[in-house]
Amino acid sequence: MQILEQRFLRGPNIHADTPCLLSVLDLGDLYGVSTRELPQFNEALLTLLPSLADYLVPTGQPGGFAQRLREGTYLARVVEHVTLGLQCLAGAPASFGRTRPVTGTPGQYRVVCAYQIEKVAQPAFELAVEIVDALAHGGRFDNMAARLEELRELAEHYAIGTSTAAVLAAAHERGIPVQRITEDANLFQLGWGVKQKRIQATITGETSNIAVRIASDKQLTKQLLLEAGVPVPEGETVTSIDDALRVARRLAVPVTVKPLDANQGKGVTVDCRTPEEVEQAYAFARKHGRRIIVERYVQGRDYRVFVAAGRVAAASCRRPAHVLGDGRHSIRELVAIENRNPARGEGHTNILTQIALDAHAEDMLRKQGYAPDSVPAEGITVELRGNANLSTGGTAEDVTDLLPESTRRICVRAASKIGLDVAGIDIVCRDISVPLASQGGAVIEVNAAPGIRMHQYPSSGAPRDAGDAIVEGLMGASDGRIPIIACTGTNGKTTTTLLIAHTTRLAGRVTGVTTTHGVYIDGKQITKGDCTGYWSARTVLSAPEVEIAVLETARGGILKRGLAFDRCDVGIVLNVSPDHLGLDGIDTIEDLAQVKAVVPLSSTRAAVLNAEDPLCVAMARRVRPDVELVYFSMEADNPVLLRHLEEGGRAAYLQDNAIVLADGNVHQELLRVESMPISMGGRARYNIANGLAAAAGLMAAGFSNLQIATGLSTFVSDGKTNPLRTNVFEVRGVTVIVDYAHNPAAYAALAEMARSLLPGQLVGIVTAPGDRRDEDLLEVGRICAARFDELVVYESSSRGRAYGGAVDLILQGAEQVVGKTDTLHREPEVGEAIRLGLSLCERGDVLVFACGSSLDVFVNAIREMDPESAERIAAQVG
Repeated sequence: MQILEQRFLRGPNIHADTPCLLSVLDLGDLYGVSTRELPQFNEALLTLLPSLADYLVPTGQPGGFAQRLREGTYLARVVEHVTLGLQCLAGAPASFGRTRPVTGTPGQYRVVCAYQIEKVAQPAFELAVEIVDALAHGGRFDNMAARLEELRELAEHYAIGTSTAAVLAAAHERGIPVQRITEDANLFQLGWGVKQKRIQATITGETSNIAVRIASDKQLTKQLLLEAGVPVPEGETVTSIDDALRVARRLAVPVTVKPLDANQGKGVTVDCRTPEEVEQAYAFARKHGRRIIVERYVQGRDYRVFVAAGRVAAASCRRPAHVLGDGRHSIRELVAIENRNPARGEGHTNILTQIALDAHAEDMLRKQGYAPDSVPAEGITVELRGNANLSTGGTAEDVTDLLPESTRRICVRAASKIGLDVAGIDIVCRDISVPLASQGGAVIEVNAAPGIRMHQYPSSGAPRDAGDAIVEGLMGASDGRIPIIACTGTNGKTTTTLLIAHTTRLAGRVTGVTTTHGVYIDGKQITKGDCTGYWSARTVLSAPEVEIAVLETARGGILKRGLAFDRCDVGIVLNVSPDHLGLDGIDTIEDLAQVKAVVPLSSTRAAVLNAEDPLCVAMARRVRPDVELVYFSMEADNPVLLRHLEEGGRAAYLQDNAIVLADGNVHQELLRVESMPISMGGRARYNIANGLAAAAGLMAAGFSNLQIATGLSTFVSDGKTNPLRTNVFEVRGVTVIVDYAHNPAAYAALAEMARSLLPGQLVGIVTAPGDRRDEDLLEVGRICAARFDELVVYESSSRGRAYGGAVDLILQGAEQVVGKTDTLHREPEVGEAIRLGLSLCERGDVLVFACGSSLDVFVNAIREMDPESAERIAAQVG
C-alpha cells in the first residue's frame, strides 16, 4: 500500500459539513483482495484492536464491523475504519468516513476520514495503512502499544484545554463562528470581520494587559483591594528567610507562605505554625519565585468565585487533594487508585487533575502523622495538599446559590478594581453563605485567566456555564457574524463578485473581496494571484475592518480545502458547464454540480440559482427549507421562474432589454441593460446574466433597489478593475478583446458578443489548459472554428501534457468543423500567436485574445510592432 496524496478539508466540503482528511491510497498488490479471503487477517486485526468491532458498526448493529469483515469488504475501506478507530483510541473521536475508487485508475481509492485534531488524523491514517498492509500480507504488528501511545501524546498536546473548550462550546451554542488562529496555542477568533473577538483560554481580547500584570503581583493586588474596601489578610513581601521569620513572628503564626507572582497554587504552603515550617515553606516557595509573601493564615474553607463582565457567574468550594482510607490500602495505593479515575488527567486536559505524591504531599502527610506507605483507617480523610487548586488535584462543589449579595458585590468590586473583565476571586472563610465581615473571611487572591472547569464540571452540585458567561460578556447579543455573499459557477464568477462588491462599497460597507485577481479590503488589493480558495477567504474573514464579505468561491478551493466559513448568508450559483472534468475525482458534469452545490447548501438566508440551468435548479431540492430561493433568468417566460413567482418567490429577470426585480406579483424595472457598462450596449449577454445574478444576490442580502441600480450602472469592467474579463482596446484600428475564456461555454458566449461589435472579420487567438480532458479540448476547437473567421491556437499551460499537445487537440477539433484550411494556424508561443493574430487583421476587424495569464502578456507581445499602443494600454491597466 502507498499513500499518494493527502489534504485537509477544513470546512464544509462535498463529503461532509465537518473537517475531513482526504487521502489517495494505492492498494498495490492488495487490489481486488476481499477480507472474506483473509480470515487470518480479520482475526489478527480484531485481536490487535478489539475495540474496532464495537466502535464502528456500518451495519448499524453491535459487532457490525466484525460482521462486515467476515462478509467481505475491500481493504481501503478497512483502512478508513481503522483510522477512525485509532483516533477514538487516541482520545480524539471521529465517526464519519467514506471510501470511493479513483475513476480510471484501478487499485487507487479516495479515503475520507473525519477528524477533530489535524495533528492526530494524518499519523492515524499512516498507522492504519501500516497495520492493514502488514496483517494483510500475513505479517505481525508488534509495536501497537507504543504507536498508540504516540497518538495519545499528540492528541493530548494539541487538544483544546478544558476551559477553552467550554468557551468554544458556548460560542457554538450561540451560533458564533470559531476559528483557531494557531495549532500550538489555545488562541481563537470568535466571529468574523468587524465583529470578531479573540480568546486564549479565559483571557479575552478585552482583558487588560496591565490588569493581568497587577493580578500577577499579589502584594500590589492586596494594596489595591484594600483601597477598594475589600477584606484581605495582612502580610508582607520578603526576599530572605530571616525576613520571613520576622513577619511570621509579627503576625503571630499561623501564616501562609507563597510566591509573589506564581499561579495555580504553585509554591503555596498554608497553616505554618513553627519557625521550621516557615523555613520549609519559604524554601518551597522560592522554587517558584524570588519574592515571597508571608501573610496571616485565614482559617476556613477555600472558595473560588468566578466573575465575568461585572457579574458573579459561578462559585465553588474547593477541597484540597485527598484520599479516603479504607483500612486496606496504603496512601500511595489510594492515590494510584484515585488517579485511575477517568475524570483525572495530566495538567488541564481533563475535568480533574491527577494527584502528585511529591515532596509537598509528603510534608502534608508528616503533619498528619502519616507516610506514603501508611494505611489509614476506613473512613479517615487524608489531606495531600495545603491549597485547594484543581491543578494540584483538588475537587470542587458548586455553591453559587449560597453567596450573599454582600459577598457578590465584594467579588465584583475586586475584579473591577484590578481591571479584569474575567477573574477568579479566591476567598477563605468558614461559611460562604455568611457575609465575610461577620466571620473574618478574606479575599486572598484575584486571578487573571481563571480555570473554569470546576464550575463547568463540579465534583458535586449544579454545573454552571462559566464559558457562556465569558462569551456573553465578550460578544453580548451578537453572533459575531458579518454578511457573507459567496459566488460560484463555471463562468462569470469574478465579474459577478466584483459587481456585488462594487455595489456594497457604494452602499457604505467596508467590503472584503476574494477573486481570481487577489484579495481586496475596502477597494485596496492586499494580495495578488488566484485567491478563490480557503486561505484567501479566511484572510477576509479575519480582517478586523471588514463589514461584509463577497467571496468568489471556485471549484478548486472547495475540493482542496473546503469552505472557509461554516455558512454564508447568500450563496449564488451562476451556471454549471463542463470544465475541469477528470480532475480531483470530478469526472462528470453532475459531479461538478455537486461541488458547486456546497455553496448554496451552506447558505442561511438565500440561495440564488440560475433558472435556465437544470443542474442549478436541481440544487433547490437540497437547500434547507428555511432558506429563501431566489432565481435569475435571461428569459422572462422561463417555466421555473414563472412557477416560482406564482408561489410568491423573488427573482431577477430580463424583459424588453431591462432588468426586472420581482417579488411575487410585484415587478419593478431596475434599469435598462444599456445603462449597465459591462453589458457593452446589450451585446455582452453573459454580462447581463452576471448582472441579473448580482442583482438577485444583492436583493436577497437586503440591499435596496436604488443601491443595486446604482452599483450596476456604475461598475466598469476594464483592465484595471477587472483584468482579463472582456477588456476592450484599440490597436491600429483593430478592436481587441482580451478575456479569460478557456472552456467551450465561455468561448461560445465571447465569440457571440465579439461578432456583434463590428462588421469586419473575427480573428481568435485561443487555447485551453492542458489538464482538461481530450474531449473538452476537441470541443473548444469545434466551438471556436464555427465562430471565428481566422483561428490561431497557442499553448498556455501544459499541466502534465507534452508541450503542444493541447494545441494539437484543439486544432483537431477545429478541423472536424471546417476541415484543413489556411484559416487555422498553429503557433504554440503566445507572443508569436498574438503578433500573428494581429497580422491577420485589417482595420475594422475584431481580434479576441483568450485565456491569457495576464494583460502584460498581450502588452509585451505588441510592444515591438506597435510601441505606442503598448504604452497606451499599459497606462490604461495601471
